[in-house]
Amino acid sequence: MKQKNKNIIISGGGTGGHVFPAISIANAIKEIEPETNFLFVGALGKIEMQKVPAAGYKIIGLPVAGLQRRLTFKNISFIFKLISSLRKSKKIIKEFKPDVVVGVGGYASGPVLRIANKIGIPTLIQEQNSYAGITNKMLAKKAKKICVAYEGMDKYFPKNKIILTGNPVRQDLLNKISNKSEALKHFELENKKTILVIGGSLGARTINQSVIENIDKIGKSELQLLWQTGKYYYEEAKESANKFDYKNIKVLDFINRMDLAYAVADIIISRAGAGTISELCLVKKPVILVPSPNVAEDHQAKNAMALVNKDAAIMIKDSEAKEKLIDSALNLIKNEEKIKSLSDNIKKMALPDSAKIIAEEVLKLS
Repeated sequence: MKQKNKNIIISGGGTGGHVFPAISIANAIKEIEPETNFLFVGALGKIEMQKVPAAGYKIIGLPVAGLQRRLTFKNISFIFKLISSLRKSKKIIKEFKPDVVVGVGGYASGPVLRIANKIGIPTLIQEQNSYAGITNKMLAKKAKKICVAYEGMDKYFPKNKIILTGNPVRQDLLNKISNKSEALKHFELENKKTILVIGGSLGARTINQSVIENIDKIGKSELQLLWQTGKYYYEEAKESANKFDYKNIKVLDFINRMDLAYAVADIIISRAGAGTISELCLVKKPVILVPSPNVAEDHQAKNAMALVNKDAAIMIKDSEAKEKLIDSALNLIKNEEKIKSLSDNIKKMALPDSAKIIAEEVLKLS
């Protein structure tokens, strides 16, 4: 008798840091078992409602929202949205009949995994950060497996359920980081020491302002800067570079070929999102991290400190970036000993093939 195809729900989202790993996990499962049926469950109005269908998967949205940490009328609507989301989750699970439910964090994972746990469907949690979120901590008690990206997560989760897998990242992109000559040609750069600045796809105000306010120091140096500003800050950044006609500063709103950007970089300045850090560990280059202060439970600072504590990165506080960031980068790029030390140590933290490892764990539960 032919075995039936597996049904898997992947739930969560809210940010690219949750959505893109979720899609990577689904893709990895499909490579192992191509006939698997997937259903994503996200939060209405969030990024997953566009990105998941674009990746070729069906998604259903829940009306769930986040709980405000201060007294506000929004928390009354939170209760009604949560009740509605629990009911809808129960209906989704009843109709789709999943063999396994995977939670990747974010608002939507709470109701779906709660219902799955309640009726005995195996669940797996993927925690991207070094500091576990509230939702995942609550769901962990009944989850069968918890896939984490950092050591020491047994302070949040039962030790016997934890598997150190790393975060799913753009493996195909990272496999190409080798051709520096192609990278120099692509970005029209010279063969000299290069600082790469990336603040995420939308950019990072503090990082961009730090560069703008210290642009003379870079423009008059022997170095060159490859600067991804994000679409909101591009015009201001471009104007600041053009004002002095600095030829050693390349300003782009978005970099499509991140493999080539990584190839050309001698040091990297970046925010400290969980997915970004996992990618940078595989890139194996020295990094200065500027954690965003505008994230729940200060996740980015905790992610950055996980590297700093192993001498695998330098961290500059967001509040100190305008004063310290560019000077730190200019000093680092001249310090060959420190560059080697950071590169060697961040390389030790790399966890390749994360999506495949998580996919195998999901299939074991089905």
